Amino acid sequence: MQKNKSQPKGKALKARYRRILRFAALALANAWWFEIVLPRFGLKKFSARGRTKRLQIQARAFHDLAADLGGLMVKVGQFLSARLDVLPEEITKELSGLQDEVAPESFESILQVIEHELAMGPLTAFAEITPEPIAAASLGQAYKAKLSAGLAADLGISDVVIKVLRPGIEEIVEVDLKALTKVGVWLSRVKLVSKRTDAPALVEEFAEITLQEINYLHEAENLERFASDFENDARIQTPNVIWERSASRVLTLTDVTAIKISDVDSLVEAGINPNAVAAELARATFEQFFVTGFFHADPHPGNIFVTKMPDGSPADFTLTYIDFGMMGEVSPEVRAGLQKFLFAVASRDARAWVAACEDLGVLLPTADTLLLEDAVFKLFNRFGGVRVGELIKTDPKELREFALEFSELIRTLPFQLPKDFLFLIRALSLLSGVTSSLNREFNIWDAIDPFARSLLNGSGSGALNRVGKDLLANLATLSRLPGRVDSILSRIERGDLVIRNPELERRMRILDSSVRRASSAFIFAGLFIAGVLLVPSNEFLGFSALGVSVLPLLYALGAGRFTK
Repeated sequence: MQKNKSQPKGKALKARYRRILRFAALALANAWWFEIVLPRFGLKKFSARGRTKRLQIQARAFHDLAADLGGLMVKVGQFLSARLDVLPEEITKELSGLQDEVAPESFESILQVIEHELAMGPLTAFAEITPEPIAAASLGQAYKAKLSAGLAADLGISDVVIKVLRPGIEEIVEVDLKALTKVGVWLSRVKLVSKRTDAPALVEEFAEITLQEINYLHEAENLERFASDFENDARIQTPNVIWERSASRVLTLTDVTAIKISDVDSLVEAGINPNAVAAELARATFEQFFVTGFFHADPHPGNIFVTKMPDGSPADFTLTYIDFGMMGEVSPEVRAGLQKFLFAVASRDARAWVAACEDLGVLLPTADTLLLEDAVFKLFNRFGGVRVGELIKTDPKELREFALEFSELIRTLPFQLPKDFLFLIRALSLLSGVTSSLNREFNIWDAIDPFARSLLNGSGSGALNRVGKDLLANLATLSRLPGRVDSILSRIERGDLVIRNPELERRMRILDSSVRRASSAFIFAGLFIAGVLLVPSNEFLGFSALGVSVLPLLYALGAGRFTK
């Protein structure tokens, strides 16, 4: 558990930095040994058998580290626990619940922060503050309170929630970011990672958002911007900022506590349909991604309340978002790319889907776009519009045949994670988890179709609108035509279009690699035997030959694969 030290300094911070790096170094060494070294000695199956158990042990070790250190380590653990799309359940389970295990700071130290920030005594600023925190997060804590009588009368508000940063958290964040930056540099030197993403850039993005989180005035500005985006949406609500009782380390908000969005029993008891809540949450999230471009990057169940509205209200229930410290922004260029992607999925257009992926930068430069387009075209034709429940019942033989046909594509998976997508994917992962808890049959892709079509049909009269959209679609296709023709001509010149056979190429690469490693093994044997024979008569030449023989030995054992 996190230790309650108000001002961690000097040696403690250095020890913290070393501890984080030591854990990261051991984890990377473990991955290198089991995922790279052992498979080269023919132990690939042995390595694969114990992979889940090893990852569980490492996840448990990180859980203990994060719970003990607090700070950004808890944030990292929470981020990983939400990545159900890339991490198995056994791993995310070990990391879940980290937030609940962060020990709260003493109430006395919190009162000191309030007095220092507001330049007045806590019981002058507030008529009452409940000593027990309602939430103890990694960076700050929250308390229920009542405004002082005079201010309450002026504002017509009494019940509030006060958020207070943990004492000394700025120094802890600085050290943690320094350690994570170092780990990002290490990862950038790992070919498997660097090919897929820019690790230092991801750490930089994480750092930028985190530094904003430890400035509550910035969070207040985020809240008001988000509220402005949805001011005409009867379904979406936010708290109000009490600026008279807010500062960089203290934030006072109106109390909007209601039913937690994941509390299905309470929703049903209140007469609210959980399925409708799931659909509305998806709609609101897509609105943030594709329209406003400013999204809540931490929409976990504790940050969204559902309120039953009285009869006659514009909506039967509302979603109230809280905690606007972690927000993401989608640039107009990325938003345009996301909209193209959305329309491509809705219209089952494989060519447009690949083009949108290229625009967004999620395809590796080496990606075979023609092969990918063919695969996506067949996927859309066969599985477009098929619900998850129906997909599960698909004949396994049919899925195997598809996997075999596109085995090279599936093996290489030509996708990468762009820098701007880190928090977008986090938000989407959390959305998927919350909607699934509300409605087990909910399919996030089912929600995309109606939203995309609502965007397409957002303005203009029926026939004219359709003609205009068809014309725009044709113009978009024509604008891509010269590039596609040039690409095809280049392929013909290279001979790719005539002889392209991924399976044959893969086998040729394996054969070529085997021949080269076999040759290296013969060279090693020759040098090694020569060295052994020369040592008695000429130690220098003998040991030199033995030393040089190590190079072809390493190549023969598999290092030569890195030269391809």
